[in-house]
Amino acid sequence: MSEVIERIEQQLNSHPVVLFMKGSPDFPMCGFSGQVAQALKNCGVEFGYVNILEDQEVREELKAYSNWPTYPQLYVNGELVGGCDIVVQMYESGELKPMLEQAAA
Repeated sequence: MSEVIERIEQQLNSHPVVLFMKGSPDFPMCGFSGQVAQALKNCGVEFGYVNILEDQEVREELKAYSNWPTYPQLYVNGELVGGCDIVVQMYESGELKPMLEQAAA
């Protein structure tokens, strides 16, 4: 296992809800990352994040690791939930908050 994969897995294990995004929740560097961070904040559940712009290796390797080509990427309990469209749809339908609350419990 590569050092980058180990780093990704450490990040995923650091918190039940982890968002790999461009920028930070308070200062997103793209609209899609901002939308997902806002949906998570609106759910009121604490989450970890990784600014992929600060780590080029993770930014490239995570695409292969997750088999998901774009950012942001939301993980719950180490499993990929999806990107912006999926997360926003889940938020709007009411599915996101209970899933996050269960993971954080």
